[in-house]
Amino acid sequence: MSQQSAHGRWTLSDSDDDDGNVPPPPPRTNTIKTERAEVPDQDTRKIDSFFQPGRGTSDGKSVPPSSVVKKEEKPSVLAMGSEARHAAHANQQQPVKYETNPSPAVKRKRETDEAGWALSSSDDDDDRPIPSGQQQAQPKKQECSPKRQPPSPKRQQPSPKRVKKEDTRPPSPHGRTYYIDEPPDFFETSIDEETETYRFYLNKVVGLDKKYNTGAVHIRDILSPMFGTLKESVQFNYCFDIPWMVKQYPPEFRDKPVLIVHGEKRESKARLIQQAQPYPHVRFCQAKLDIAFGTHHTKMMLLWYEEGFRVIILTSNLIRADWYQKTQGMWMSPLYPLLPEGSPETEGESPTYFKRDLLEYLQAYRAPELSDWIQRIREHDLSESSVYLIGSTPGRYVGADMEKWGHLRLRKLLSEHTRAVPNGEDWPVIGQFSSIGSMGLDKTKWLAAEFQRTLTTLGKNHNRDPPMLLVYPSVDNVRTSLEGYPAGGSLPYSIQTAQRQIWLHSYFHHWRAETTGRSHAMPHIKTYMRASPDFTELAWFLVTRSAVMENSFMNNHLFPK
Repeated sequence: MSQQSAHGRWTLSDSDDDDGNVPPPPPRTNTIKTERAEVPDQDTRKIDSFFQPGRGTSDGKSVPPSSVVKKEEKPSVLAMGSEARHAAHANQQQPVKYETNPSPAVKRKRETDEAGWALSSSDDDDDRPIPSGQQQAQPKKQECSPKRQPPSPKRQQPSPKRVKKEDTRPPSPHGRTYYIDEPPDFFETSIDEETETYRFYLNKVVGLDKKYNTGAVHIRDILSPMFGTLKESVQFNYCFDIPWMVKQYPPEFRDKPVLIVHGEKRESKARLIQQAQPYPHVRFCQAKLDIAFGTHHTKMMLLWYEEGFRVIILTSNLIRADWYQKTQGMWMSPLYPLLPEGSPETEGESPTYFKRDLLEYLQAYRAPELSDWIQRIREHDLSESSVYLIGSTPGRYVGADMEKWGHLRLRKLLSEHTRAVPNGEDWPVIGQFSSIGSMGLDKTKWLAAEFQRTLTTLGKNHNRDPPMLLVYPSVDNVRTSLEGYPAGGSLPYSIQTAQRQIWLHSYFHHWRAETTGRSHAMPHIKTYMRASPDFTELAWFLVTRSAVMENSFMNNHLFPK
């Protein structure tokens, strides 16, 4: 007899044995034996990368070895009653083993590491004899391999052992040979600073022809003695690899004091400090972020030499991946000399008020660790600066403070220090960036309203509808890049955000950089400019670390005079 219930269809057995014959419950046991499965040693090389700092997840946490839980076998109990009860009792005796699926990151790691022998899923494999005359490769038995439960009733034949396959695929861009050592002539021995009017440089890219790297700069060049005899430095940044960073200093400067200015909190802060344990000359300064979604994306170096002082504003994180095969940019100040003793604090100012703006930005940190550096800057002559500094700090501002930071500060500078051009409505605004955030349901919410008003300002004139061209790498750009698909890890644009703003895609243009040979070096640089229709003139140019999103201008920006 069958009946229908809220939980489906169920059947009453007509067996005479069912009445009153309930199988006794199995004896209870609370003993659970846990054995830890050790991962076999493999000849894997450590990949120091931002995407994959170590084995496991992208934030640097290692993937713990899996645990196998084995319950003690229960004494058999005579099962009575219908077939359904027999099946239920069998399931109690030999429950289905539950196994959580590994995360996609772990799966990708396992697929990449095609080395070593995999543990067999069969319980009999270790003890199964090999028939005579049969040639079969057998891995060395692991002494600490995990014990396994007996096979389920449905699994009669053990699965064959997986054998090591010959890898015929080309090496992955992020595989074991990801980083190629730079050739001996890769680094610069001298740079003619006098020929650079605005002192803007691209970074060197591994894998390009030498002609495209000539005049470009690597972090080792920046910290080398050719720019001065370093005494102390400050590194402002978002991502850090402390051991790698220390190695970029030349041996003679490697133990000089370094102050790290970061925005990390809690666990990530503890991990960062742990990285610096072997380096007693490295100290830390945590940036205060006054709003919940504030971030510290500033990328800047302050370098104090025996000969003077220098500022570097750049787009690269302090990790190797950012200095390897990506397009990055930087501005290097001239060497600022020391002012004569007794000079007033207002001395050494540039026509662009670079010194004043730099001091205001550093004071906004409200950090005692930066007080000595603020005093040193006051004592140096920054009058040779030919760019405007646009700082941004997370917060809410009203009145005159609204024009002190971010893109409203840019709007004020464009209004005061540029002039209208003939046929200005034909001069396109070009924005090039590597990450995209939310900009609303349509273009009028922010991009074509508030932001476009800033970028289209030329003097007191305001062109409402000039062309706006946004450059962002396409899937094909990433696929054919020097890094391959892993380059997309530095081009964040979530699918959820993209689906909410389909209208934005009509603005997009592919990434191409044929003149500099960097069409296949995916950009991490962010630049904005107003160019003439034939691209022979620029009204202004901005290099920044800001993404395109409504609340992104929270970094340092440079706007040439």
